[in-house]
Amino acid sequence: MNIDEATVHRAPWGPRKWLGASIALLGLVAIALQFADYLEANERVAQAWRGGMVAALATALGTVPVMFSQRLSEKVQDTLFGFGAGVMLAASSFSLIIPGLAAAREAGAGAWQAGGIIGTAILLGALALLLMERILPHEHFIKGVEGAQTSRTLRRTWLFVFAIALHNLPEGLAIGVAYAGSDAVGAGTLTAGIAIQDVPEGLVVAVALLAAGYRRPLAVGLGMASGLVEPLGAVLGAVVVSASATLLPWGLGFAAGAMLFVISHEIIPESHRKGHEAWATGGLMIGFVIMMLLDTALG
Repeated sequence: MNIDEATVHRAPWGPRKWLGASIALLGLVAIALQFADYLEANERVAQAWRGGMVAALATALGTVPVMFSQRLSEKVQDTLFGFGAGVMLAASSFSLIIPGLAAAREAGAGAWQAGGIIGTAILLGALALLLMERILPHEHFIKGVEGAQTSRTLRRTWLFVFAIALHNLPEGLAIGVAYAGSDAVGAGTLTAGIAIQDVPEGLVVAVALLAAGYRRPLAVGLGMASGLVEPLGAVLGAVVVSASATLLPWGLGFAAGAMLFVISHEIIPESHRKGHEAWATGGLMIGFVIMMLLDTALG
């Protein structure tokens, strides 16, 4: 059954609704102008914002082929899921955990203390994502509805949106935390790696929405919009870590833990559920090697 609801006749907007919409639009413009001023005064946050936008644009780029064709086999989808998991796994290791250990050591921590800081931060990042998953209602493409069941009136569209947001938030946090540090080259490498895996990710999201019954424009639109979580997460990560240098190793470990949670809890199970484990694992290995090469050669 098509999941799009039947179109319901709505009365035309009256003066009050137009006034309310105008006030809301003016408010958004004012917020945007204030945000632009803030970015101009905070270069690292601005860099994080730009890095997050690169990732968001990469996600949008991946959805474009769906406007012209919906042909994408399940085997290819699972391979692309695995590729994304491999990139994220290497990014967690080489761009977040190892620099986090180095940052903790530079701050005066011993080997065991640095390991304890990063290990604790990893667990906190994973726990935060677990709590968000339990609280926010969302729907997987295969597993179905998860999270709080109190919002049964939520349309399936928004359940998918919440799921995509949970998936992309750690990537944005990782970009923001990386730019808040002192290694701009490493942050750029991390952003490039995430953007590379966001292209097939955007394609897979749009194709999955199309296969689930969404109309083509809505599937593509949601796929494009899913990347907007990343610049928001990037700004959040950069603002928090920029507040104190001592938060850098904690932020790097937290972002790594959030990404590792998504890899283990979301991407790998989804890529193995249809019997294409070998293809998904092959994609993971290739993605890991590509991100490792990017990080070690450019970072």
